[in-house]
Amino acid sequence: MSGQETAPFRIGDRVRGISYVPSEQRGREKPEEFEGAVVQLGSGYAGVDADRAFVWARLENGTERQSLVCETELLAPADRAAAEE
Repeated sequence: MSGQETAPFRIGDRVRGISYVPSEQRGREKPEEFEGAVVQLGSGYAGVDADRAFVWARLENGTERQSLVCETELLAPADRAAAEE
């Protein structure tokens, strides 16, 4: 997100990424690929957390994964008409 004023995703967008696991937890948990719908984005302050901006996605099984924005790609934008209802 460096130099970007807004997040590259919106709530409801379908994304694919690699789950973020802090280094101190990597002995118990490993990063894994996931696909899901965006439910939350990091703070998005330009220039403050650009290298550590997070996105949270809800998977089909109802669990959520956290990922770095830079390690997440957009699969399909959310249906804006359905989101506004």
